[in-house]
Amino acid sequence: MQFCDDCGTMMVSRDGTMVCTNDDCGAEAEQDAALAAEFVSTESQTDDDVIETEEGANFEGKPTATDVVCAECDNREAWYTIKQTGSADEPPTRFFKCTECGHRWRGYN
Repeated sequence: MQFCDDCGTMMVSRDGTMVCTNDDCGAEAEQDAALAAEFVSTESQTDDDVIETEEGANFEGKPTATDVVCAECDNREAWYTIKQTGSADEPPTRFFKCTECGHRWRGYN
C-alpha cells in the first residue's frame, strides 16, 4: 500500500502511475517497479463497510443503543456507528444520532 506524500491518502495504481484517491489532492507518483507486483487495486467498494461520521450522513437503519441519553431531548435511544479514531491500542469511538431529534454526538469508551 502506498500513501500520498502530500495529503496522506491511500494511492491506487492507474496505468503504472500511483494516483492519490483524494479528489482535492490529485497527486501522482511513479510506481516502484520492485513493488509493482505487491500492489492490488480494487475497481469498486460497496457501501456496506462505510462508516457515516460526516455531518449529512444517514444513520437511519443502523444499530440502536438504549444505554445513552440525548443531551437535547432526553431521548434514550440513538442510532450509532463505530470507528477507530485513535491508535489500535485505544478503544473505538461510537458516533450517535438521536432517533427523535437527530442530535449528533460521540461517545468514548
